[in-house]
Amino acid sequence: MDLEQVRTFLAVAAHGSFMEAATRLHITQSTVSARIQNLEAYLRTSLFTRNRSGASLTPAGKRFLRHAKTLQLTFEQARHDVGLPQRYQASLTIGARIALWDAGLLSQWVGEIRRHMPEVSIRSEIGFEEDLMRRLMAGTMDIALMYTPQHGYGLTVEHLFDETLVLVGNAADQAWPDENYVYVDWGPGFYAEHSNRFPELERPALVANIGWLAVQLVIQNGGSCFLPKRMADQLVAEGKLAIIANSPTLRLPAYMVYPTQTQAECQRALKLLRQLLK
Repeated sequence: MDLEQVRTFLAVAAHGSFMEAATRLHITQSTVSARIQNLEAYLRTSLFTRNRSGASLTPAGKRFLRHAKTLQLTFEQARHDVGLPQRYQASLTIGARIALWDAGLLSQWVGEIRRHMPEVSIRSEIGFEEDLMRRLMAGTMDIALMYTPQHGYGLTVEHLFDETLVLVGNAADQAWPDENYVYVDWGPGFYAEHSNRFPELERPALVANIGWLAVQLVIQNGGSCFLPKRMADQLVAEGKLAIIANSPTLRLPAYMVYPTQTQAECQRALKLLRQLLK
């Protein structure tokens, strides 16, 4: 098995077609077929079901998909690390939910790492909890910041801070709940608190997986959504949204997760983040 086979497998899985994968990879369809056949021979199993409508993953293909993504990420990180100029002695990969990057704290943290640890290169990424945890357990990410972490063997979960979520809409005096309420998927922890606080609330017709998208929907179409107060305050100051009067607030803890046995550079970076939080 080689990386080109893995890349080709991921392209076919993403587009559901050998022909489309060939177009995306700028190779012939026969090359795509040959690579997939060689990969299936190596794994001793069929990865795709071929038919006139395209190619769909077999159960074995679905199981291999997660490993293929990890293999590609591992190779890319290895290529990045090996290709660094000699003045860099180590590298760190940091991932977080987009809302946590948007807080400004993490960008400031990266600046502090560069200032105090100029010999370390940094790869910054955005992801959701499932992907971030998978990267941590696979060893392709050093530190991840998220709202609802899982507890995995060899990983340390440390409380970062608590977000205060407020309800925003187009006007402070609007009624809630409304037909255009956008439920933002802030993770399982938020789902649990939201369900406990509003047990009679019908399932919202509108759902967004990130706060930024919910904001665009509310501004364009009216409605409401829960946002971290730091984000809401900025939107209120800009005159784009208003905090709904007498509305409830929810708590959303944020955490940082990292390997318990980690490199010295990672420990130094974590120390800088703790200092910023103080």
